[in-house]
Amino acid sequence: MTFTLPGFAHVYSGKVRDLYAPLGDDGAPRTDRLLLVASDRISAYDFVLRSQIPDKGAVLTQLSLWWFDQLADLVPNQIVSTDVPEQVAGRAVLVERLDMVPVECIARAYLTGGGLSEYERDGAVSGVELPAGLVDGDRLPKPVFTPTTKAPVGEHDLPMTYDEVTAKVGPDLAARVRDLTVRILDRSNEIAAPRGILIADTKVEFGVRADGEIVLADEVLTPDSSRFWPAVSWEPGHPQASYDKQYVRDWLTSPASGWDRASGEEPPELPQDVVGQTRDRYVEAYEQLTGRTFRP
Repeated sequence: MTFTLPGFAHVYSGKVRDLYAPLGDDGAPRTDRLLLVASDRISAYDFVLRSQIPDKGAVLTQLSLWWFDQLADLVPNQIVSTDVPEQVAGRAVLVERLDMVPVECIARAYLTGGGLSEYERDGAVSGVELPAGLVDGDRLPKPVFTPTTKAPVGEHDLPMTYDEVTAKVGPDLAARVRDLTVRILDRSNEIAAPRGILIADTKVEFGVRADGEIVLADEVLTPDSSRFWPAVSWEPGHPQASYDKQYVRDWLTSPASGWDRASGEEPPELPQDVVGQTRDRYVEAYEQLTGRTFRP
C-alpha cells in the first residue's frame, strides 16, 4: 500500500519502505529531499510477506531516530525533519537525497544465521577467516565486516569480500564504510548490553554527500536490520531467543508453516498469533533499549 500525499510524488517502493519526493513550487519533484515512509510490511528470505505487522513501521522509525542521536558523534545522518504529513506521522521522516553506497554494510559480533552457514562451509565469512571450533551464537574475538551485494527486490543478496567492495566503490570509501560499520556495532553493544540486549549483527546503509562526506542513512539498529538477543538467555551452541524478525523466519521454516523454502514459491500468510508475537517483540526491543513507552 502506498499513500496519496498532497505535495509529494511516489518515486519508489522497497521491501519495507516507500519513497516520496516533495514537489517544488513548479510542481516538479525536488531532487534534494525524500520522504522516507516505513510500512508495516515484513520481509524474510528475500520475500515480502503477504502478512503485515501492526505498528512495525512506527517502531522502526522511532527506534532509528533514537539510535541516530546515540551515534551522532560517530557519523552524521540524513534526517532533515520529522515534520511530515499527518497520514504518515510517526512512521516517516524527511531526509537528504544522497548518492547511496551500493553495498550492504554488515558487521557481526556473534556468529549465527547466514554467517554461520558460510563459516561451516568455508571457515570464513565474506573472506574473513575465523578461529576453528566456533558454534552458533559464539561471540567473535572482535567484530568483523561481512558485506553483501545490494540486490533488487526479489533477488538474493550475495556475500562479498572486502576486495570486492574495494573494486566496486574504491579503496578510500571501502575503508571508511568498513570502519564505520564496525564502530557502529561496537558502540551499539556498549549501549545495549547494560539494557539487557546483545546485538549479534547489524546492517547499515550509507550515502555520500556532494562534498564526499559519508552519511548514515535509511534505518539503523532496528529489529529489521539487526539481531537482538536477550543477554540473560545467551548461550552458544544453539539458536538464540530474539527480539527481531528471526521469530518469523523460524516459523516459516518450521513444519507448522508447510512451506518448502527450496521450492521458490511464495511463503504462506502468518498466523495471527505469530503476527501478534512478532509485534510484541519489536515493541519490547524499542522499550527496553530506549527506556520509553512505545506510542504508535
